[in-house]
Amino acid sequence: MNILVIGSGGREHALVWKISQSPLVKSIFSAPGNGGMSDLATCVPLDSSNQDAVVKFCIEKDIGLVVVGPEVPLVAGLVDRLERENITTFGPSAYAAQLEGSKGFTKDLCAKYNIPTAAYGRFTDTHAARDFASEKGAPVVIKADGLAAGKGVIIAETLEQAHDAIDDILGGQFGEAGAELVVEEFLVGEEASFFALCDGDNILPLATAQDHKQVGEGDTGPNTGGMGAYSPAAVMTDEMTKRTIDEIILPTVRGMKEEGHPFKGVFFAGLMITEKGPELIEYNVRFGDPECQVLMMRMKSDIVPALIASVKGDVDKVEMTWHEQAALTVVMAAKGYPGSYNKNTEISNLDQAASDENTYIFHAGTKKTDGKILATGGRVLNVTALGENVTNAKDRAYSALDQIDWQQGFCRRDIGWRAVKRESE
Repeated sequence: MNILVIGSGGREHALVWKISQSPLVKSIFSAPGNGGMSDLATCVPLDSSNQDAVVKFCIEKDIGLVVVGPEVPLVAGLVDRLERENITTFGPSAYAAQLEGSKGFTKDLCAKYNIPTAAYGRFTDTHAARDFASEKGAPVVIKADGLAAGKGVIIAETLEQAHDAIDDILGGQFGEAGAELVVEEFLVGEEASFFALCDGDNILPLATAQDHKQVGEGDTGPNTGGMGAYSPAAVMTDEMTKRTIDEIILPTVRGMKEEGHPFKGVFFAGLMITEKGPELIEYNVRFGDPECQVLMMRMKSDIVPALIASVKGDVDKVEMTWHEQAALTVVMAAKGYPGSYNKNTEISNLDQAASDENTYIFHAGTKKTDGKILATGGRVLNVTALGENVTNAKDRAYSALDQIDWQQGFCRRDIGWRAVKRESE
């Protein structure tokens, strides 16, 4: 079959890479793709916000499956539009995508179906939000309700910071995404991510991961879209995984169905492992970025039947196998990110850097011009490696990264530090 992957980031490059290994696939198109995908897929200048154009392309190219990578087209209803044209599409409906598109929607669902999460309040009024934050005390978490590219969450260490964040968000810092905000209690524990496919009724558990959201080493500085990740996450023991499925994922599946909008696609549960057990921080309704990169490296099975089963049903009857090895990815970003940065700087020596069979470099913010790879985004490359454990995978990833010639790039040097510490004890 012909497959179209919507998106241009490292997540989509990883999906294209994994999909390309399937014997079921005839050809892959990526819209718009990036500078690293052209060896695996045909990159097409298709704007996913133009839903009529996407439909027309799918009909012309006889697309058998569309895989929507990013959250924005999901929230905008691209899946609904394509399904009305009987085009098989992986991802949730616009209503179900509110699990990511609205923090308040998810918190209300958790409250209704007794899903463990932090105590919260929803606000559009500055004074009411400030009062609630003061009542909870610092530290406290302030979240823009809508999509803010991973930057709409502020962990306020003081009430002054909390009040400033409330003023900024409701004052328009994130545009429409901040028309409403959520104030919630600060959870203490270790973060982890859990992934599962869902067909509306059944789930197929995938794997666990842990990412590093903050730009600075030691998990300091402002939040980003993610500076690195590894899989599996040691904190997600068999018991913790079972509790996550039973207490968080399955109640969400039942709740969404009861609301009349069954969820189809991938659950990406951001968790805090507290003294009480797993608690939901937030849901994403697409594969994580950069978590997808480490999941795809560890996945042994053909991903295509699993994606189709998520759309068609019986996803619980699909069997997935995984490499026992760990995978780790390091994000190379443009200097200045997550603030302003220079674009169109040249990157070289990528082939040499990725020559080890256990290493792969997924492109994110790049383009290919006249045979050269140029950096066009904030997060630019995901240098990813397999290893016997996280420490070994980390060493391989940084060894590859250090061979890349890109003076305008930077990375964190401590990705996987929690797991490395555990492995050394």
